[in-house]
Amino acid sequence: MRIAAISDIHGNALALRAVLADARARGYDLLVQIGDAVSGPLWPRETADVLRALDAVHVRGNHDVSLHSPEVYAPGRADRYALSVLDADTIGWIRSWPSRHAIGDDVLCFHGAPQLEDFYLLEEAPQGDPRLRPLADIEHDLGGERARVMVCGHTHTQRIVTLADGTLLVNDGSVGLPAYEEPLRGGTVFVQAGSPHARYAMIDVGPDSVSAELIAVEYDWRAASAQAAALGFPTWARWLSGWSRG
Repeated sequence: MRIAAISDIHGNALALRAVLADARARGYDLLVQIGDAVSGPLWPRETADVLRALDAVHVRGNHDVSLHSPEVYAPGRADRYALSVLDADTIGWIRSWPSRHAIGDDVLCFHGAPQLEDFYLLEEAPQGDPRLRPLADIEHDLGGERARVMVCGHTHTQRIVTLADGTLLVNDGSVGLPAYEEPLRGGTVFVQAGSPHARYAMIDVGPDSVSAELIAVEYDWRAASAQAAALGFPTWARWLSGWSRG
């Protein structure tokens, strides 16, 4: 089985269309969208329209929850912008997404961690810049969950990590927002991919082996940056270049 994994679109319909075109050209059996789909000062409604037309599995992220359950994750300014342009039917559709999706014993997809959407499973940032967490900490926070491949998003940072038991952990990166900054464990994390590309992962699961490819796709990021700036989000306009530190 070949799985195309996308996440963290954040309302960037331009980046989403570019990634979908690339994935279709490569070919896949299943498309999985694993959260934070529409929140962002770009094109939330258009992004939702594209996603609703797909034959895909959808898994919720923390910013998706913010749209329909603000008592769980308080909506930020970008979430509130998305809410201002999305209709009730779309919010209801997003509410229906599960927190995780399993494909037998082979694949488990979730946004941050299996038990919590808003969790940095693979990264820590003691000095502000993300780095890989110790494997023992990652295994502890998986809470006994296992599959041959586990796929996550949330941190917008593409990674492939192998656990001691051979489990493959894949973070597919971010389709629509390659950089940002936010509070993390008492400090501030500065996530920056270093380029404006739209990112996703292609995962092959065979009877005897698994493999993953991390992919970066060009698109008109300057148009996305201009859209964020025009809507009054200059920080997002900079983040779309791939850099969070000025």
